[in-house]
Amino acid sequence: MYLLDINVLLALCDEAHEFHEVAWTWFTPRRAKGWVTCPLTENGFLRILGHPAHPSRLGSLEGAREILDGLCQSEGHRFWADEVSVRNRSQFPELAQVTPKTLTDVYLLGLAAMKKARFATFDRRVNARIVMGGSHALEVISQ
Repeated sequence: MYLLDINVLLALCDEAHEFHEVAWTWFTPRRAKGWVTCPLTENGFLRILGHPAHPSRLGSLEGAREILDGLCQSEGHRFWADEVSVRNRSQFPELAQVTPKTLTDVYLLGLAAMKKARFATFDRRVNARIVMGGSHALEVISQ
């Protein structure tokens, strides 16, 4: 089971994205094993793809939601509620190395680790050691 980062969702749905083909090459053989979105990844997807300045020129949250709906109807999709908190010191023992820019990825990695799943991302800067079980749960997709 793979929790997809916002950057992976965007790459899958935006044909002009620099990693569109890479994302589909990675995703296609794995989708039947199960893939996941959560409120945070879905909201992030809508926020970015639905922004009027996005290069796709989609420019509306409604249009972005329709694209996300289509992707989520494909094989293997599951939805997880947000069931973890960064206040949980046993799962996130040390936040000193976390920055506001990396907090979302650390949270998503923690959610995947808690569910015994993998967090799939293009972001090479995710520090897996910050999260209990993070090293096993992190999958950085080769670009």
